[in-house]
Amino acid sequence: MTPAAHVPPALEPWEPAPLSTVVEWFATASVPWWIAGGHAIELAVGRTVRAHGDIDVLLLRRDQLAVQEVLAGWEWWAADPPGELRPWAPGEVLPVGVHDIWCRPGPTAPWRLQVMLDEAEGGHWVSRRNPRVRRPLDLVGARTPEGVPHLAPEVQLFYKAKQPRAKDEQDFAAALPVLGAEQRRWLAGAVAATYGDHPWDAELRPPGGERP
Repeated sequence: MTPAAHVPPALEPWEPAPLSTVVEWFATASVPWWIAGGHAIELAVGRTVRAHGDIDVLLLRRDQLAVQEVLAGWEWWAADPPGELRPWAPGEVLPVGVHDIWCRPGPTAPWRLQVMLDEAEGGHWVSRRNPRVRRPLDLVGARTPEGVPHLAPEVQLFYKAKQPRAKDEQDFAAALPVLGAEQRRWLAGAVAATYGDHPWDAELRPPGGERP
């Protein structure tokens, strides 16, 4: 259950749950979900790329209450802009603009998981960064041979492209060789439409090709 008092908790410590454990938790969900963040890149490329300080799951905003069902009895804290954590009450529907939920088993436990919420219209995913960037829901993610759902690498890299950190550059370098021509085209177009000129543009462009 969520805490009764609105006392923002410490942002540390983090002890991210193992990927296999998160997959086991969300296997009971009756809505679409995807492993996100750096773990999604690793699932796409099929190898470990780097160490991780957290673990992320993405759900559609319309399916957000599935988190409270999957993690029943936990504490759930919403990151309410401009960034303060506040309790997420049972049954409360978080509005547009609140898209991060931090989860831990109890008040003295470390944070184990972050859930991110994205927008959707009908059968399309809609980027919260740019509503013109959208995709059919069946192209937002993929599955590993073992059946683990994860964000498609081009969708995850689109979010990482906003202000790439060292770990985002690592993820981009790891994912680039597995991106097909259509994936590169989509990512280049989404990045250009949202962020303008970008250092990844030249690497995404096919040899002799023009910017989308």
